[in-house]
Amino acid sequence: MAALLAAAVLSGCGSASRREQAPVPPPPTGGGYYLDDGPGANPPADINAIPDAVPRPEPLSRGTMRPYVVMGRSYTPMTRLEPYRASGIASWYGRRYHGKPTSSGEPYDMYAMTAAHTTLPIPSYVRVTNASNGRSVVVRVNDRGPFVDDRLIDLSYTAAHKLGIVANGSGPVDVELILPGESAPTIAAAPPPLEPAPPPPVAVREPEPAAAPSPVVVAPPVAVAPPASPAPVPVMATPPAASSAPPASAPATTATAGAGGYYLQIGAFGSKSNAEKLIARLKTQLSWLADTLHLYADDGLFRVRAGPFASRGEATVAADRVRAEIRIKPLVLTR
Repeated sequence: MAALLAAAVLSGCGSASRREQAPVPPPPTGGGYYLDDGPGANPPADINAIPDAVPRPEPLSRGTMRPYVVMGRSYTPMTRLEPYRASGIASWYGRRYHGKPTSSGEPYDMYAMTAAHTTLPIPSYVRVTNASNGRSVVVRVNDRGPFVDDRLIDLSYTAAHKLGIVANGSGPVDVELILPGESAPTIAAAPPPLEPAPPPPVAVREPEPAAAPSPVVVAPPVAVAPPASPAPVPVMATPPAASSAPPASAPATTATAGAGGYYLQIGAFGSKSNAEKLIARLKTQLSWLADTLHLYADDGLFRVRAGPFASRGEATVAADRVRAEIRIKPLVLTR
């Protein structure tokens, strides 16, 4: 029964039709993984010895930047590399998709350190940390998914194994984008290095037939550094109800962002509802920070921020306290 429940989360790992045409390796004896997915019959001798992905400058794929719709839900991918941090549930996909094309056009390798995300640039690199045990890995995002509610990222089998979530099928994680020129960011408690589509649709791991677009190379990340964007517009998040249920979305009220001070960016989401859920959680767990929480809509993302703080030192002290209490490390920003 545990295996059946664990495998249910893998339903978000649908693919373009070309994936369905590839032969599926026979499942090992026993198990109850979704649609015969699961670990391979002959995994490497020492999966833990497989190294993490190494961040390096790569051209972004223009073909994976177009907005798309999967199962009635719209997704708007990021078109440049910029600070991103989010917390949510990670799942994984295995032998059913091994060798089939990813959204980047590369074949999926369940034993490589890769991942699928609905909106992050392709390719990009992220550090994923298991919030339950502190284990941390660096993976390369080269695919779209998962498309199941409340799933943030789909990991390769090896990445999930190293994080310790293979047996349960999923687990809570923190995800942070690694920007060009940065070393892999450190998250508290992590050991050292260890979201029909307008035609043509983007190639996604989704059961509806769709041709995977040929990747079009754009400038390397260093050349596509984002220009200075206007100050984001804050939208006050709806306060949580007395119960633990997430608050209902309210119409956004527009106001001009404060010109001075320092802010903590605690999360960035493609979905407004996910950002509001985080704010509700923070107001419950961090009551001392509740009155400073805001939701900013900026460049297609919904950013959860706290502030303003009078000085960088004050903001840094608050960031350290957030990290210590809920294991999320905020970014300190000037607006």
